[in-house]
Amino acid sequence: MPSKTETRPHALVTGASSGLGAAFAERLASDGYDLLIVARRSERLQAIADHLQKQYSARVEPVVADLSQPGGLHSIEKRVAEDESLELLVNNAGFGGYMPFIQLEPDRAEELINLQVLAVARLTRAALPGMISRKKGAIVNVSSRLGFSRAMGSDRLPKRATYAGTKAFVIAFSQLLQSELQGTGVQVQALCPGVVETEFHERVGLPQNAYPAAIVMKPEDVVQASLAGLKLSEVICMPALEDRSLLARLEDDERQMLEASRTGNLAKRYTG
Repeated sequence: MPSKTETRPHALVTGASSGLGAAFAERLASDGYDLLIVARRSERLQAIADHLQKQYSARVEPVVADLSQPGGLHSIEKRVAEDESLELLVNNAGFGGYMPFIQLEPDRAEELINLQVLAVARLTRAALPGMISRKKGAIVNVSSRLGFSRAMGSDRLPKRATYAGTKAFVIAFSQLLQSELQGTGVQVQALCPGVVETEFHERVGLPQNAYPAAIVMKPEDVVQASLAGLKLSEVICMPALEDRSLLARLEDDERQMLEASRTGNLAKRYTG
């Protein structure tokens, strides 16, 4: 990566060897960022780094690390904390784990939680002191539309208790953290795409035609929405949602529920 005396902004993208992470890296390199890109697949990561350096004259450092494991996470955490020019952190690494919870091996569930909860929290925490001191920076935490899907059960959607639970954490974490960071110059965004044209669904065993083509978004469009959403100061970015008043109504309903339950009295239905 460039030395701290150089002025090109830095971005770090996790899960950058394919899909949405690779699309973020491509767009950011074209926008003038130097990059540190992180993933587990060495050859894919190096190929992306070579392409971006040749195409955009960006300085791109590929780092192979498994963020679901303590060693890999702590090594990247240290890099984030020490980067004095880091302007954008994209916490994108993740996988599906779609299956009934009772069939999900405990070690696999732990890996999913480590990657999509622990790594997000620790890398965000590592980035914040420098960003706050510079009064500039943004963190994009990739969540999912499924983070809002708890009321829909599992009849029409994949079995996803652990996956959707981690994505719901990302939404709540990002919203509450942004409220703590008001006035610091640092933005936090929870990016909540739906079905994206990537390898993600193939890796969880779904065929390419599992979804109607009309609902599948291109990763480049999701990245465009995210970066535009940062300019609009959107904390929740849902790329395909036209009517943002639906989000406002959801937040209003949550506030009303919390206020209505703010009492020391037992609800009548529990007293019979």
